[in-house]
Amino acid sequence: MQDTPPFAHVDRAAFARDLDAARAELDSAPDDLAHLRRMERWGRACTAVGYATAWIGPNPVSMLAMSTGSVARWAIVAHHVVHKGYDKVEGTPSRLTSAGFASGRRRLLDWFDWMLPEAWRLEHNTLHHYHTGETLDPDLVEENLRAVRDASLPLAVKYAVVGFYALTWKFTYYAPNTWQVMRRAERCRESGQAPAPKKIATGTESYLAVYNPFTADGRRYLKECALPYGLGRFVVIPALYSPLGPWAVASVWVNSVGAELLNNLHSFAIIAPNHAGEDVWRFEGPARERGEFYLRQVAGSVNYHTGHPVGDFLQGYLNYQIEHHLWPDLPAKAYQRLQPRVKAICEKHGVPYVQEGLHRRVKKLVDIMVGRASMKRAPSAVRATRDEESRLEAERAAG
Repeated sequence: MQDTPPFAHVDRAAFARDLDAARAELDSAPDDLAHLRRMERWGRACTAVGYATAWIGPNPVSMLAMSTGSVARWAIVAHHVVHKGYDKVEGTPSRLTSAGFASGRRRLLDWFDWMLPEAWRLEHNTLHHYHTGETLDPDLVEENLRAVRDASLPLAVKYAVVGFYALTWKFTYYAPNTWQVMRRAERCRESGQAPAPKKIATGTESYLAVYNPFTADGRRYLKECALPYGLGRFVVIPALYSPLGPWAVASVWVNSVGAELLNNLHSFAIIAPNHAGEDVWRFEGPARERGEFYLRQVAGSVNYHTGHPVGDFLQGYLNYQIEHHLWPDLPAKAYQRLQPRVKAICEKHGVPYVQEGLHRRVKKLVDIMVGRASMKRAPSAVRATRDEESRLEAERAAG
């Protein structure tokens, strides 16, 4: 039996007006850019501590420090900058704008990771944010793990699969998935077609097909995406410690591998649960007007505990996921100011606002992944006028 949509009783127009008013009243704080730079320094400091101690011998301090630096670089800096969060902030340098960040050779300085920035921008900013919880959402965990959920395997084996996935997900999922989305869009343009979401969101190929060196796509992926990071992180950087001897080189390599596993696990824990759980909704078809779009971003997203500077840093400011999905183009610190207001508006209109500790959300995520629980499903609940649909499409294109 299909669940009743949690927002069937909501005055969508009034809900949208209240949220728009909250956004309009948000002042641009003078420390938004300073805050980003502080988060950047914290992340860089973690990385520096990791590499300054990595040569001594394999140890958890170096691994944790290097891992935390990488997570901060992705979740806080790259994430919010690529979303245009600082494009309109006065005094923002070019390197911290969406157009300048990680562009060309600056990838090595700004965001050195498995993923290509331009591929992640298309997959995440466009498909995920404007199709949250739909089948066109490339990050819909319940769909991506359907083979595991439906498999006739012992539960312990399923947990082992999830554990492997969590420790390797940048390499085995995120980098390949974002690359394949980008390539589908390129092929559409090459054939004279518009890269519509339905054409680029999903494909029949395995994620790991990109690692096949016997195909043109595989060779290009290895050259442009995987090998620069893989060789840089695990070959070039350890080799720089050669003057300190083979033990130092081996120690840096071991710590680098350990940090990579922790980096995957940490980022998986703060990113993957954001839109999964038996109390989170997924949707059929696109939102047809602004009010429904806002409702979907709230009902299809989850916040963790918020408000503590260290906790926010360690959670990559992804603990403000609801506010981020309502307005993805804001500075990270702005979500701290908006969160209490958004929560109050949701309570006023009877809109479910899910907020729990990270460990609880990880458990609910894993239950979805192994098939012990399923997400709530809501049909498209609104039939809008053509004018409303055109306005929403224009807003999406502008975003």
